[in-house]
Amino acid sequence: MIAQHSAYVRALEGLGLDVLTLEPEPAFPDAHFVEDAAVVLPELAVIARPGAAVRRGEEVTIASVLRRFRPLERIRSPGTLDGGDVLVVGRRMFIGLSGRTNARGARQLGLLARERGYVPVTVPVASGLHLKSNVNHLGGETLLITPGLAGEACFRDYRKVVVAPGEEYAANSLLCNGRLLVPAGFARTRRKLEKLGLPLVVLEVGEARKMDGGLTCLSLRFGDEPGAAGGY
Repeated sequence: MIAQHSAYVRALEGLGLDVLTLEPEPAFPDAHFVEDAAVVLPELAVIARPGAAVRRGEEVTIASVLRRFRPLERIRSPGTLDGGDVLVVGRRMFIGLSGRTNARGARQLGLLARERGYVPVTVPVASGLHLKSNVNHLGGETLLITPGLAGEACFRDYRKVVVAPGEEYAANSLLCNGRLLVPAGFARTRRKLEKLGLPLVVLEVGEARKMDGGLTCLSLRFGDEPGAAGGY
């Protein structure tokens, strides 16, 4: 896991990102999945309230770092929300209702987003740990999506690259600075992605996969100032 995480950090740096690596959290063995602890927008950062009780406390460290870059809001009890259930595409914010994000947490985030001009849309997550286990943005109006989610009405107007059956894990790919980070393997889905003309960066994340994690989970991506361009 340490070796794969180091390769991931080097890949992000190779794409031109300044990477801030946090200190280990021995009391929180899932803490390397930092995306779940917050949702970062150009206008603010929303500190999550993790759906798994054993992960509550991870967000404390994330908040202490993010307050240097954004004004903060928080998800309050009884709401729960994991950042892995939030996908922002333009001004639309898709919020997954999963085993980790409940309706009250989604409602709180949606209100904060709507106040800043976003259109929140809730999406039931029937399989996979999070929404981003099933769908991610490939730029423009294109989504990479699993067969089980491709028929959802809220995604009707998007161009969809549907991952090959049995390769659902490949949906957790990460567009960053014009390149697409993809998990090693999943050849049929990779052939579909190659047709888009996006440069692909292939990374081994088999250790993260053992804990239901993927490429998006391992970082929080944002511009260094409110309003700056960044990946979310």
